[in-house]
Amino acid sequence: MHDQPKYIPLRPSEFFADGRSERPLIEGTVARGHLNDDAPLYTGKGPDGKPLDTFPFPVTKDVIQRGQERFNVYCSPCHDRLGNGEGTIVSRGYRKPPSYHIDRLRQVPNGYLFDVITNGFGAMPDSAQIQARDRWAIVAYVRALQLSQNASLNDVPADARAQLSQGGAH
Repeated sequence: MHDQPKYIPLRPSEFFADGRSERPLIEGTVARGHLNDDAPLYTGKGPDGKPLDTFPFPVTKDVIQRGQERFNVYCSPCHDRLGNGEGTIVSRGYRKPPSYHIDRLRQVPNGYLFDVITNGFGAMPDSAQIQARDRWAIVAYVRALQLSQNASLNDVPADARAQLSQGGAH
């Protein structure tokens, strides 16, 4: 039992013509749990390869709250909690990321933001370790931040305006 006939990974083998003991994966092999067959969900792009302007699932209050939670964990150290780009890393000498509230980033498609979170951009590293649905939730929260920082009184429903003039909600 001490000397078993087996191959140890990355050791040479005289049995196979290519001299390797590890075998290449069969074409089309997908690791369990990684089928990722919903292209819009996993890439942020439509069939034409362009970034989606919609979300691949309904955005609810729970999705935005999950996005806020994930944003505060993964994004706020650089982008700060309001998305202004004044996170703690800036005070430590790192390059300041752009504010989410500039016109250019308010106008990009949702799929673009998803792609940047997934693959990184410039000095920003990729965040592919965040689950795809959570990346979309972060995008939804960023959109909520953008609305909150650029809202006017006309954006408030008429029945809620009275609460604002009274100094807060009851």
